[in-house]
Amino acid sequence: MTLNLSRRGLGALALGATALGLARPAAAATPDEIKKRGHLLVGVLTDYPPFGGIDANQQPAGYDPDVAALLAKAMGVELRLVPVTGPNRIPFLLTNKVDMLIATFGITEERSKQVLFSNPYSAFTTYILAPKSTAIKAPEDLKGVRVGVARASTQDSALVAVAPKETRIMRFDDDATTTQSIISGQVQAIGASSTVLAQLTESYANLQIEPKFTLRAQANGMAFRKQDTALRDWSNDFIAKLIADGELGRIHERWFKAKMEPLPPMPQFAG
Repeated sequence: MTLNLSRRGLGALALGATALGLARPAAAATPDEIKKRGHLLVGVLTDYPPFGGIDANQQPAGYDPDVAALLAKAMGVELRLVPVTGPNRIPFLLTNKVDMLIATFGITEERSKQVLFSNPYSAFTTYILAPKSTAIKAPEDLKGVRVGVARASTQDSALVAVAPKETRIMRFDDDATTTQSIISGQVQAIGASSTVLAQLTESYANLQIEPKFTLRAQANGMAFRKQDTALRDWSNDFIAKLIADGELGRIHERWFKAKMEPLPPMPQFAG
């Protein structure tokens, strides 16, 4: 499955389309109304490969865009990908700039108060990462340590939950700038996923970055506005079929070069 399917009509919705005014508001978000409209607006990250990055033509590419392309194909509509960032994902959704998010969005209780989540379609683990020489084994070792995280990410909230008050938490706009902060020495450690660890190991082996302790095992879901239950239910059926026919596993192997582990169950929250 290639991303060529997803590029029809992208036009101004390429990377420059992150400005609020460039994404056309969604008129509705039920499956029937989207089919009638003829296109689906999906928010994706472009700063977090291989889940969501950009290709040589500056178009969104990765695991999430591939899943979005298959979803639009199954619905029988044109796909329009809208680049989003970690901090603006929910605002883009709630202001109708996208119909849904397929944006490596961790399913958390706090977020579930604002949006509807699908069942998990991907997962990863986040850690405190630091050079091998850095003496960190547990949260209490972060006292006085400069730790970088992407603002409004799940690792941000997970770090806040365990870090001593003396921890010097430094927030960056996205995972790319967070990763650069440890490469440059601006911070001593970062909160990031196994995906970032793999990138650092491959491209900056000399830094000897390693996981110090686990912050969170994260299940990722597609996200919808609270009223869009029909679209959420349709997407859950789509995810189940994608798992059953092995297509989700093939997408995972394409981008991660490894067999996909069984997805975690849907997190359950009180109330």
